[in-house]
Amino acid sequence: MKLTALWNKRQIPDIKVIPDWYVILGRIDASNYDVSYGNEDFFVVKTQAVKSHNSRFIVVGDIWLSNRFNLLQFLHLDKKYTDKEIVAYLWEAQGEECLSLLEGMFSLCVWDNQKRYLYLVRDGVGSRTLYYTNSGNICFIAPRLATLLPFHSRQLDLIALRDYLCCAFVPGEKTLWENVKELSTGMVLKMESSVELVNCINKRFFWSAREDIQNAEESLIWHGKQLRQLLDRVVQEYLPVDEAVGVYLSGGLDSSCITALAAKFHNHPVHTYSIHFGEKCPNELEFSGLVAQHCKTQHHILEITPDEMWGQLPLTMSYLDDPIGDPLTVPNYLLGKIARENASVILNGEGGDPCFGGPKNQPMLLNRLYGEVKNTEESLVTNYVNSFKKCSAYLPQLLKPDVLKEVKEQDFVFADYLYGEEKYLNRLMTINIKFKGADHILTKVNNMTSANNLSGRSPLFDRRVVEMAMQIPPQYKVAGAQEKAVLKQAVLDILPREIIHRPKSGMMVPVNYWFKNVFQRRAKSLLLNKNAEIAPYLNQDLIKQWLNYRGDAWRRYGVKLWLLTSLEIWLQVQKKERG
Repeated sequence: MKLTALWNKRQIPDIKVIPDWYVILGRIDASNYDVSYGNEDFFVVKTQAVKSHNSRFIVVGDIWLSNRFNLLQFLHLDKKYTDKEIVAYLWEAQGEECLSLLEGMFSLCVWDNQKRYLYLVRDGVGSRTLYYTNSGNICFIAPRLATLLPFHSRQLDLIALRDYLCCAFVPGEKTLWENVKELSTGMVLKMESSVELVNCINKRFFWSAREDIQNAEESLIWHGKQLRQLLDRVVQEYLPVDEAVGVYLSGGLDSSCITALAAKFHNHPVHTYSIHFGEKCPNELEFSGLVAQHCKTQHHILEITPDEMWGQLPLTMSYLDDPIGDPLTVPNYLLGKIARENASVILNGEGGDPCFGGPKNQPMLLNRLYGEVKNTEESLVTNYVNSFKKCSAYLPQLLKPDVLKEVKEQDFVFADYLYGEEKYLNRLMTINIKFKGADHILTKVNNMTSANNLSGRSPLFDRRVVEMAMQIPPQYKVAGAQEKAVLKQAVLDILPREIIHRPKSGMMVPVNYWFKNVFQRRAKSLLLNKNAEIAPYLNQDLIKQWLNYRGDAWRRYGVKLWLLTSLEIWLQVQKKERG
């Protein structure tokens, strides 16, 4: 029976995602695990580790280095060496300092056989993930949260639950599971093990996005030229060798500029992919088609029906580490399925908004300028959380009283970043890059592409692009009512004028219409069930009002209902996987 049919009969299907590799720090009985490398208190499971020349350092990880050829030259190695071996040899030569040389996407573990230290590392923008949890005197570390299911508590982290309801993702080090952490972006965490416990010796950021305004006296044209030179180099590094490449093309500025640059530099076919939700729903096919024609790509269009959206939701949630309540998650998964027919590498335009001042920053900027309360940390945090337009305003009614009591006085992870000396736009950009970028956008991209055996790459989230974005004066990012002015200037010569000057509309998934006219009965059965996984935490009477579209003349409950549906299904899938 098809997955869709089974799920439409109100049964969450049995979905088994093959566990990824993991490492163990601590004393264990190695015969209980599929160990590929081990010694007294460090073990690698389900993958092959590599050693440095002198065998002192052991490296395991998910590593893709965009500058691998430069690093091979630096190390005097030929191209047969893998990216993991490059890291092992660099670490042997320079220790932690070698991280400043790495460009690309990586999460990795480095074991020092001599000093008995374990280093956990995650790239600066968070293109890859790394999770860890302690069980007694043993620490388990993995790139996928689901891999750690057998080793951690079944208790939800209530603060993480609150954050998910407000943002549609879990920001920062917390995960939805209590006592399971996600390594922060750009961080090195140093650990050691003894018979009694696993101890974190220290942690530091080897890189982070921060304001560093330079050449403020130069013009928009000058900054656009510098950005273009960097984008040319980065996109060329991100293109695959000797094979076709795919690009997700919405028709907006960001994906269009990546498409144009890929078409300019790639000597093999460029496939572009766009989606829509039926003839009666608004779409951007006019603009994506215009760009595809302009760039002479092989263009593919996928129509996604509401039944496909609902039917594929359990499988999609199974590939996510924490839940993500973004309605585009399922389309990203389905788009990956068709993209894999033509390519193994897929580029996207993610990163343009957080790095260059997209339109979602404008309400916050206007509130800062004209709001009644402007400068208190509390008001900045409240306004930022409300800008997600999810469930933050409804928390007192949505959360059960005992849950609300636990979380209402707890700070949001954004607070320390919103109040500072940097320009306000750059503060917003820093938060968007560090949290929404790493914990929502890039995690979604990586998980949905890898689910289809694709390598997903986001050139606009490259660390060097982020650094340059933080160097560009704010007035060249948001210039009056014009957002992303410097990015538009950078690609002015390679895109049609209609793309440069059109306002951003975003890919609107018609969840409001679907929950009122297609999903309502299914969602009631799922969310209002007394045995629902969300029932101990959330007020189902309020959810019932939303499902009946009461209390809001604009009937905009669809986004909230999708967020809750995603959460419930994710929890059910996790429960089945745990067994």
